[in-house]
Amino acid sequence: MADPHIPTLLLESAMYLGAAVLAVPVFRRIGLGSVLGYLFAGIIIGPWVLGLVADTETVMHFSEFGVVMMLFLIGLEIEPDKLLELRLPIFGMGGLQVIATGGVVFGLGIAFDLDWRLALVAGMGVAMSSTAIAMQILAEQGALNRPAGRSAFSVLLFQDLAVIPLMVLLLVIAPGTHVSHGVHMDWLAILKAVSLIVLLVLGGKYLLRPVLRYIANTGLREIFIAFALFLIIGVSILMTLVGLSMALGAFIAGVMLADSEYRQELELDIEPFKGLLLGLFFISIGMSVNLDMVMQQPFFILGLAAGLVAFKLLLLFGLAKGFRLQNADSMMFALTLSQVGEFAFVIFSAAVDAGVISDESSALLNSVVALSMVTTPLLLLAFNVAYRKRLNRRRKHAKHDEFDEERPVIVAGFGRVGQIITRLLTGVGVVPTVIEHDPNQIELMRSFGYRPHYGDITRPDVLRAAGIARAKLLILAIDNAQDALETARYVREHYPEVKILARARNRTYVFDYMDIGIDCVRETFLGAVHLGEKALREMGHSPFQAYTAAWRFRQHDEKMMHDIHPIHTDMQQVVSYSVRTRQDLARTLEQEMNSEISGHNNQAWEGDFKQP
Repeated sequence: MADPHIPTLLLESAMYLGAAVLAVPVFRRIGLGSVLGYLFAGIIIGPWVLGLVADTETVMHFSEFGVVMMLFLIGLEIEPDKLLELRLPIFGMGGLQVIATGGVVFGLGIAFDLDWRLALVAGMGVAMSSTAIAMQILAEQGALNRPAGRSAFSVLLFQDLAVIPLMVLLLVIAPGTHVSHGVHMDWLAILKAVSLIVLLVLGGKYLLRPVLRYIANTGLREIFIAFALFLIIGVSILMTLVGLSMALGAFIAGVMLADSEYRQELELDIEPFKGLLLGLFFISIGMSVNLDMVMQQPFFILGLAAGLVAFKLLLLFGLAKGFRLQNADSMMFALTLSQVGEFAFVIFSAAVDAGVISDESSALLNSVVALSMVTTPLLLLAFNVAYRKRLNRRRKHAKHDEFDEERPVIVAGFGRVGQIITRLLTGVGVVPTVIEHDPNQIELMRSFGYRPHYGDITRPDVLRAAGIARAKLLILAIDNAQDALETARYVREHYPEVKILARARNRTYVFDYMDIGIDCVRETFLGAVHLGEKALREMGHSPFQAYTAAWRFRQHDEKMMHDIHPIHTDMQQVVSYSVRTRQDLARTLEQEMNSEISGHNNQAWEGDFKQP
């Protein structure tokens, strides 16, 4: 029996997917991030370790569409209003970062007798940071809306915009026949590139929306997705034909649709392709790391990567301080952007294609870039550990604000939950004492006219100073669920006459609060019930029926929580009880929804619940 022939593409695809499935979850679990997982997977299956995939160049060219689609999605986010709002950090902080980083690296290259073109390309690449790594880290840390996150996003946005002139600059410095003062000036190629960009912008403004409207009216989602991919690939090919990068073409295509009513649909359709292809891009980068070169010159390459990261750290930290970020935010900002980013690979690849640098130089630079990416999660992990230790020390010794007077209600935490509670209480004339431990949040809320006090509610001296001994009610609205629970236990033990209300993250914490006799509300429960009520009304049920069903459901859930409390540690009993009561609830709700409501009551309830 002849051996079955397995297509090479199918076999290699299985290897890529298998390596990603094995490596990425492990790296995510240990806190090193998915990007490093992809890089590690590429190194392992690449030609320098297991040698399962040898043709890395073909994979690299195909996987570049991951970067292309990422640029398309970034372009979709660039609206004039957002650019105007962030103009100072984008063009001020971002512009200074790119110019300073690129200029210093170029100067060092010249000082070490490197070819000026190689030094310039190296400076262009090192000036870039990894959008994929930085945005993932900021999202995981919940820092996207904090000063460090907003500043990092602004700099990344400027870097994405800077790709456009940098790609044109590669054409200008490429060695060729038309030379002016040692610099190649292919004016015909530049004219073609500029003309194409102008045509794309005009076409996008006057032709693209009618075409999208026509495609959307077909009602076929797969055709809409096909057109979105066709648009990205088509524009990318056009840009390649005039000597510019595919990523630049995708970016322009995204900007053309930034204010389109189809933007959200395009984002949802392209995101899965972007994620998968971007993962493949990082795998191909891992495969391209020349381990033989690293092993032959380990101190040089590792030292160069460490030196570049340290240099960027110092420069970014100083830049953040110059724009008046606090120390912690400045360090977070610097660490997040300290690596050399994926666009460096694109720049180096384009530089090789243009004949600006050699393949050997590109391989060396790619190895340095990949190693710099490895450092970011490790440095951030070390920073978080050190910062938490320092914060704990400061909490023990830091002075809290002076409390102007003792009030009957104390609200601990002035985030999303604490703000709503405070607004409600203040609206009926009950002004609480508000305690918050985040200085940035305090500064923001004071700009809105509120007077929160700085302090750590977990410290007994802060509680005493806030007047807990004479307070009637303590509302625990802080984000840290464990700190809130420990504070509740302390107050219950030492000030049993104080009533305590708390936000509970999940059912586990609800049971913990019930153990000590404290009333609490799950963070998302009431919002979810209200949303479910609205869903019933949208499905055609009357407002009275929807309200009744939601009210019955809430009653059932509260009863179930009290019934489960004595047995909540026995999962088998909990599952059995939940299944049984769920069936009872379904029968009850069905009877409610199908019951005939008397005309008088129905009319009264309908009048109460009609939308204005």
